[in-house]
Amino acid sequence: MTKQPGSSAAAKSEKSTPAADVTVSRREDTNVDTATGTPDTTDGTAAESAGAPAETDAGTSTDADGGTAPALAPGAPVLAVLALGWLAAMLWSTREVISSAAAGLTAISLSAFALPGVISAALVAGTAFALFGVDLLARRGSERVTLRFVAAIGTGLLVGLAAAFAINLTYADNATTNVIAGTTAAAATIGGAIAGARSGPVVGAVVTAALGTLIFVVAFSQARDPLFDLFGSGDSQESLLSAAKWVSRTESLLAGLVAGLLAFGFLTLARRQAARHDAATPAPRWPVYLLAGAGPGLLLLLAEVIIRVGGRSLLDLAGALSEADAVAQTSLGTSRIDNAIWVLFVGALTAMIAFGRTLGPAPSDDEPAEAVSTR
Repeated sequence: MTKQPGSSAAAKSEKSTPAADVTVSRREDTNVDTATGTPDTTDGTAAESAGAPAETDAGTSTDADGGTAPALAPGAPVLAVLALGWLAAMLWSTREVISSAAAGLTAISLSAFALPGVISAALVAGTAFALFGVDLLARRGSERVTLRFVAAIGTGLLVGLAAAFAINLTYADNATTNVIAGTTAAAATIGGAIAGARSGPVVGAVVTAALGTLIFVVAFSQARDPLFDLFGSGDSQESLLSAAKWVSRTESLLAGLVAGLLAFGFLTLARRQAARHDAATPAPRWPVYLLAGAGPGLLLLLAEVIIRVGGRSLLDLAGALSEADAVAQTSLGTSRIDNAIWVLFVGALTAMIAFGRTLGPAPSDDEPAEAVSTR
């Protein structure tokens, strides 16, 4: 027999055809199974890496391009209006108190007493108004961190300059007025820098809780006299000091409770609003509630730093009036620090407890096995 050219190649190709058909058929079967719902590890991994949103922190959300965008704070315009209104009220009340006093030493002493309330209000107002500004920037698609931070500082500076201009325009033209105006502008600018953080809901919760705390402290002043009688205030100096200590502790404790509850409520509202827009948005974890509850106390401590740095000349001038004024200024400064620390820890603990009560019971060890067996 003679061998025909190409016969062996043809035989090999004929033998390899069934294997190729089997491979193709397996691929087609895999495609069919994938179309009918059978999980495909390779395709699922590719689809998950291509289109599935990655888990993000509570302060950010995933945009359509797969990047992380800063989360927005609900009710930012309302917070800005309320904070600016509170700042205007504090400036007006301070002006009325100073202008009603006799010119000279009494006006200096009253200016030093009123400075902490104005600085705290300016710090919260700068943060709230800057938060509103950066949220408007984020809604228009500008999500760059540098631009957000610069815009926040600029917005806080705008609030500070407006407040300083109002102080110089309405207050008496003297050295104490310039100190109050400059320190107020600095506090509002620092507050604007705080709003530059990407976690809008956390900043909004801190602003809400801090504003509620400041309003509560002013309202609590109406109950000081009955509480002094309740805690045994008498004619002796020792009983007065003891009653004043207990009144201050009660005020700080209640202010911390208010701060923690308001921070928890705001974060709960922000979580529900985010879930309505995107059900896949991760819920905030316990450190977020801890930071939000402690935020008002941290702002009060920051305000005290601003007061002692920017308003040092006014405090020294008021303390130099007499020995009693020096003791009063030292005592008030210590009381403000103690109050801020109490608000910090009580607010953080209250927010954590409120968050813990929303958690369900932990799943038992048998539940995952039963769930797997029923699939």
